[in-house]
Parts: sequence; structure tokens; C-alpha cells
Amino acid sequence: MTSALVLSGGANLGAAQVGMMMALHESGVRPELVIGTSVGALNGAWVAADAPLDELGDLWRSLRRGQVFPADPLRGLLGFAGRSDHLVSDRGLRLLLRKHLRFERLEDAPVAFHVLATDVLTGLGVLFSDGPAVETILASTAIPGLLPPVPIDGRHYMDGGVVNNAPISHAVELGADTVWVLATGYSCSLHEPPRSALGMSLHAVTLMIHQRLSLDVERYADAVDLRVVPPLCPISVAPTDFSQADDLIRRAYQHTSDWLANAASVAGRQPLPLFAAHSHVRRAESS
Repeated sequence: MTSALVLSGGANLGAAQVGMMMALHESGVRPELVIGTSVGALNGAWVAADAPLDELGDLWRSLRRGQVFPADPLRGLLGFAGRSDHLVSDRGLRLLLRKHLRFERLEDAPVAFHVLATDVLTGLGVLFSDGPAVETILASTAIPGLLPPVPIDGRHYMDGGVVNNAPISHAVELGADTVWVLATGYSCSLHEPPRSALGMSLHAVTLMIHQRLSLDVERYADAVDLRVVPPLCPISVAPTDFSQADDLIRRAYQHTSDWLANAASVAGRQPLPLFAAHSHVRRAESS
């Protein structure tokens, strides 16, 4: 039996995956392979390195928007003028990866590690199983228009979530019998729309990729032992707010622990709906 851990994208909500992974680790889940997309590739690198999850939690708690999306007015102006293909530099992410990654190449990871990115020209998803770790993870996290596409071996790549936010299909192709899926969820309980262009773009991306994930879960539910950890709900964290990581980690840990304690939820192979219709904001306003 081969188990896989599949981590979806979700920008700042990726902090929730830390709490999920802590609960899974405590319950004895030890994946033989890890597949990550976008922020899931960042978190997945930590699991693939077999590094302490507490340290990953501390890293998330220390992050702020300026580290991940550094302000660059000139770059933004060039982007709007059509003279740049991105609005925000990836130097912050690059520095974080260089400082904290524990292996230089994907194939050097103690646990088999795979990263999904999108080929800019073909529009096809490409699963990287070897190559420079920093560059492939940066490619997987390169949100189109916001962050620069990353050149690898003469081709340019962008966010893997564009084509496959939680690559369940690749886990199946790699021979996994049991697939654990960690979705970040989305900000379903915002009290007002994001005020910045960056915030609105990130919110739109998380909505898009979460809906795609829901379709993939339905597609593969009967093809493999699919164990989808229910994402947090409600979430009222703004798309650019990295200061709520501790709360996301804590809530996700407890939420996942409670779910795992219910053996029927895990063994029943009936994943909970990921995109159920609900409206926390309207209920709050009417109370």
C-alpha cells in the first residue's frame, strides 16, 4: 500500500495545512510521496524533508505580507503599462526558500517529492520530480500576472493551480492507493470585498482553485481510497493578511483531530462537500 499527501494552493490560507499535517502526523500518517501545488508545494517541501512541523508553524507565524509580496510601485507601474509580465517581485519568496529549504534538488528529498507547475506556452500541467527545488517551487507558486513566471530548462512556468490545484490524478498515476488531500479552503466569511488589487486577485484565485478541487474530488472518489481533510469553515481572513497564521494553524489542528477521531469519516470514503453553498456574511448582517 502506498499513501500520498496532496497539498493544494491557497495563498495565505496555507497556514491551515500546517495544523492539518500536525494532526495527521500525530495519528500516525506517514506518506510515501508528497505532491504540492502553489503554497502546497511550499508546505510539501517541509514534509518531504521530514522536518519538524513545529518549525514550519513558527515560520508561518513570522510571515507578513511584505515578505511574501514586497511592495514595488515601479514594477506595478511597468506591469500596468505592458512592460512587465508581473506586478510583484518574487524576491521575498526566493529568500524564504533559500533560507529554509533542506534540500537543493527535488530528488534529494528524504520523502519522494513532486511539484506541479503550468507551462505558460502549452497551458499544460507539468509534474516535476527532479530539478532545482527553489526554482520549481517558485514556478508552482507564480500566480499569473502577480508573480513572474519562472524559466526552467528554456521554458517558462507559472502557478500549478491554474490547471490542477490538488493533483489527485498525479498521485493515482504514481501508484498511490491512499490519497490524503489537504485543501486550504477559502475566505467564505469576509465582511467586505478585498480593497486592494492584490487582495481581490488572491481571493479570486482561491475561489477558482477550490471549485476545481471540488470537481476533482468527485471524479476520483471511487477510483482510490480518497481521504479529504475537511477545510476550515468559516474563514474570515483577508487574502493578504498573514497575521492570522496562528489562529488558522490552531483551528485546523483541532478540526482535523476531531475529524480523525471519527473513524467512520475516514473509512467511509465519502468526502465532505468542499464548495457547499453558504453565506456567513448575510447571516451575520441579519442577526
